[in-house]
Amino acid sequence: MNPQFVLEILALLIPLFHGLGIVFAVHAIMFGRTSQGAIAWALSLIFFPYVAIILYLVFGRRKFHGYIEARRLGYRDIDHLADNLVSALQPSRLALSGDHERFKALEALALFPFTTGNSARLLIDGTQTFDAIFAAIDGARSYLLVQFFIFRDDALGRGLRDRLAAKARQGVKVCLIYDEIGCVRLPHSYFAPLRRAGGRVHPFNTSRGLRNRFQINFRNHRKIVLADGVVAFVGGHNVGEEYLGKSRRFGPWRDTHVELRGPAVATVQWSFLEDWHWAAREILDLPLLETRNAKRETQCPALAIPTGPADDMAICNLMFLAAISAARTRLWITSPYFVPDETVYDALQLAALRGVDVRIMLPAKPDHLLVYLASFSYLYSAEHVGVKFYRYQAGFLHQKVMLIDDDLAAVGTANLDNRSMRLNFELTVLFADRPFAAQVARMLEEDFSHCQRATPGDLGRRNLFFQIAVRIARLLSPIQ
Repeated sequence: MNPQFVLEILALLIPLFHGLGIVFAVHAIMFGRTSQGAIAWALSLIFFPYVAIILYLVFGRRKFHGYIEARRLGYRDIDHLADNLVSALQPSRLALSGDHERFKALEALALFPFTTGNSARLLIDGTQTFDAIFAAIDGARSYLLVQFFIFRDDALGRGLRDRLAAKARQGVKVCLIYDEIGCVRLPHSYFAPLRRAGGRVHPFNTSRGLRNRFQINFRNHRKIVLADGVVAFVGGHNVGEEYLGKSRRFGPWRDTHVELRGPAVATVQWSFLEDWHWAAREILDLPLLETRNAKRETQCPALAIPTGPADDMAICNLMFLAAISAARTRLWITSPYFVPDETVYDALQLAALRGVDVRIMLPAKPDHLLVYLASFSYLYSAEHVGVKFYRYQAGFLHQKVMLIDDDLAAVGTANLDNRSMRLNFELTVLFADRPFAAQVARMLEEDFSHCQRATPGDLGRRNLFFQIAVRIARLLSPIQ
């Protein structure tokens, strides 16, 4: 190739890249997810545009505009269904008074109200969870809605798929959503038996459409199984044998799901219907509210809060802030990934300063190195104000559970990190119920018995290179 020609091309490309870098830097400053992230992107785009522009196209988006536009296209139909469901839930609505008044912000963040007449069962670890899910699938008579971030082509994954295929052959409507990034290694043939049986399968494809072509940073992290509108399962488990504790790398896998019955099941179903509208471009014709087998004599007030990058506000972030603010005596949180933004971490410190027993349970084994490293950076400031960290020693900790005082517990899919708060579609179910909170307290007390307290010395004893890596990981947290 003619050297002169190469020089002429470079003379055009270099100013073009720097010009685009400045344009994207302005965009990052105007529309960045956080101020820290905006500054990090802007500096990278200005000084290293050749690499940063590509990275920004993939990872820099603040909102999932494709999903927002799909909502608007189907707005009338979806909005009509939502209004009808709100009306149908009114007889079960919990009047937030007395101690429950401090949960009003949580209800305001959700589309639907706290409802009574629910029952909830904790499912501790994979065997309990998938035994219960398989029993619900086998008992389904009308429809099954299934959504997971990860499916594995292993014994558990094939067992779930084949059960769903069997129900589809019996005439049960089976609708399944999987995340295209979470299942990137899944063979294309995996879902073929289910499709042949009449089941409907769609990826949650965030990169669909020209405008979203480079958009792979948003993920649908929800895990839902719902049978006949009667029972729903939500929690931390994906579909794979590692979730049964059969991973050679991690060994025992500590996770939690919840089995939910009653009016709140309809609000979980609503979350699935919205995702299905994006994935399949249709609104499923399903009953709004199923009352069979609902135990009206029970209370167990429950509220499902779906969150994601198509929300008008950072609802996941605000949900954590509202829960932390509601704590008076106890705030116990378990999360495999702890890289909160500054507002959430400040709220945790303030809770500890006002006398709340703030405990954060994290895994001792890393599966995402940057997040694991960044978590060490909080130990010094946490120790000073009284926030206590614990590392779970009896396997890999993956559950996402909160306990607030003695009357509010949450089980869901959201972690305390930037990805869950701003990039992932998540679902959290909250229970304003003392008996259920007591069950969660007993479960977490058992988990804490398998933990070691994490202290600033855990970082101080590490070598200089590890400590530098911790600081770098913390600096990168806004764009992780």
